[in-house]
Amino acid sequence: MSRASLLVELFVEELPPKALKKLGDAFAGVLRDQLVAQGLADARSVLTPYASPRRLAAYLTQVLAQAADKAVSQKLMPVSVGLDASGQATPALLKRLAGLGADASAVPALRRAIDGKAEALFFDSTVKGATLAEGLQKALAEAIAKLPIPKVMSYPLESHCELPGWSSVSFVRPAHALVALHGEAVVPVEALGLRAGRETHGHRFEASADPIVLRDADSYAVQLQDEGAVIPGFEARRAEIARQLAEAAIGVGGGAQPIDDAALLDEVTALVERPHVLVCEFEREFLDVPQECLILTMKANQKYFPLLDAQGRLTHKFLVVSNICPEDASAVIGGNERVVRPRLADAKFFFDQDRKKSLASRVEALGKVVYHNKLGTQGERVARVMRIARAIGEQLGALAGDATLAPRAVQAAQLAKADLVTDMVGEFPELQGTMGRYYALHDGLDATVADAIEDHYKPRFAGDALPRGEVGVVVALADKLETLVGMFGIGNLPTGEKDPFALRRHALGVIRMLIEKRLPLDLGALLAATATEFGSVTGFDAQRAQGDLCGFIFDRLAGSLREQGASAQEVDAVLASHPQRLAQVPQRLAAVRAFAALPEAGALAAANKRIGNILKKSPEVDAHVNPTLLREAPEAALYAAMQEIAPRADAQFDAGDYTAALQTLAALRAPVDAFFDGVMVNAQETDLRLNRLGLLVMLHRAMNRVAQLERLVA
Repeated sequence: MSRASLLVELFVEELPPKALKKLGDAFAGVLRDQLVAQGLADARSVLTPYASPRRLAAYLTQVLAQAADKAVSQKLMPVSVGLDASGQATPALLKRLAGLGADASAVPALRRAIDGKAEALFFDSTVKGATLAEGLQKALAEAIAKLPIPKVMSYPLESHCELPGWSSVSFVRPAHALVALHGEAVVPVEALGLRAGRETHGHRFEASADPIVLRDADSYAVQLQDEGAVIPGFEARRAEIARQLAEAAIGVGGGAQPIDDAALLDEVTALVERPHVLVCEFEREFLDVPQECLILTMKANQKYFPLLDAQGRLTHKFLVVSNICPEDASAVIGGNERVVRPRLADAKFFFDQDRKKSLASRVEALGKVVYHNKLGTQGERVARVMRIARAIGEQLGALAGDATLAPRAVQAAQLAKADLVTDMVGEFPELQGTMGRYYALHDGLDATVADAIEDHYKPRFAGDALPRGEVGVVVALADKLETLVGMFGIGNLPTGEKDPFALRRHALGVIRMLIEKRLPLDLGALLAATATEFGSVTGFDAQRAQGDLCGFIFDRLAGSLREQGASAQEVDAVLASHPQRLAQVPQRLAAVRAFAALPEAGALAAANKRIGNILKKSPEVDAHVNPTLLREAPEAALYAAMQEIAPRADAQFDAGDYTAALQTLAALRAPVDAFFDGVMVNAQETDLRLNRLGLLVMLHRAMNRVAQLERLVA
């Protein structure tokens, strides 16, 4: 059967830029999958998605004009139901055949085969393969229906629409043309009130031809670029913009580099069809404003690329990605410079005005800002965070011999949210914390306090840096614990993909700080102390705020450890007993991994599981052994080995050397094996049975201090 390349394009009005790449990939992907499912394409067919501001397209090689015929076997019914005693078709069978377009003449050809325990009748037929027109019509409808459209709009069709039954359309943007080419031939399909043809359109202003009449599917990208002045491929356009940005930065000199922002690059790629990078500049006086403010306003409001010098400092020049390539770009450059100037002037005004009041003077205003209708105002929240920070700061400060840690942490916690009521953060919420640091330094506060004000939001996302100093860690920990305990206490838990208060991120932040900063803090004690701060909150459930939250945090920790390469068995073994010092978890995990590599590991883990199962039936037995009741040599030998080995393992455990502790316990394999081979645990004599169970309790506790070794058994 003949194969040729297929090109399908929807030409529309400007698509939402932040969704463009996803729309393009989804449109092309579903189209390909549907054609493969119908036998019109296969593994040899190579897909190329195209997406520009005004088009979604898919180019697929090796597409058949008609799918191969397919043999189909359909089970009808049991033989006993379909045929009577004389072998004639029953009315039920004839009715079933009629539904398939056959009649009584098909009965002799029916196939008999065992189906389960009974013999059944099967109708074998050949289904003619779908034509490309039929298959593409179905695939196109499916691709449009499954588009991840952020917001659907409805619009009336133009009066000259030739398709009957269409008066209005619901789609992401009004569609104006549909192209469907199989090789050189137009595929007669319809969509969104449009009939497929071979005409499309290029750049609004710079196309050399309009409309562009496509010669065939293979010439699509070349014709659009040559005649339409459009780079249709999202990735190709993105790469071209990145190349031009780097080239323009080199032209500026001085080691200048455009800001590295993948999301901004994606958005700009979705805004232009023919990128042309230009160098613009603004007055140097604006550089007195914190560069974060200037960078944000240029990126968020204007989609410009700020230029940084070799030291990472903002320069007074920036790059613009224009959608036109005029011979004289001065008007375009001048226009962009005029547009950005008022934005920068606003930022400078906000910065100057904000510095007229100290951060401390703004704290009172937080009492009028609602945090949550059940948890009160930001002012009340700040008071809670201050008390939590004081407790954590005093504990860590005492261990480090730093009496100033707690007072500094309390001061930072008091001021951490004050920038929320500044003009700059009111205009740019993304700068909360960042502006607080600048204003704290302007007020003459200690640098560690200023850094903590900025850092208490960290880590903001996966892979983000942790707070840079001890004060920042204390305040960040207090802030995240207050959020987690408060939200869990009132039952505001994340569900599915919905997590409006970012509780998963906060939990991972707590985990990372406790582990990576190696904080000697007990998780359970932290949650309990934090929960006491909500005693006056109506409807607050302390059990949910501690027990459920603890489980939630350990779930996040388990997932994080698995993502870092730990096996599920290792993670399960270490976390099964919920070790409250999370800082010890990496060392415990390393110890379990080293233990699992020992030749004794498998037998000891299996024995440990066996012991656990035995002890479940006698939970009241304690770890007490009477040496005079050790009648059998193997139990006496195990007890003697325990007396020698367990103290050494305990000392190593207490010193934090978990690997050595488990390796020391590995020496118990031989006496443990001998015990189970030669001793009846459930002896008839009560005193012997309890003594042997007590020995097992002692052994079980010694072996499970680092991790529950039985979890290593598959």
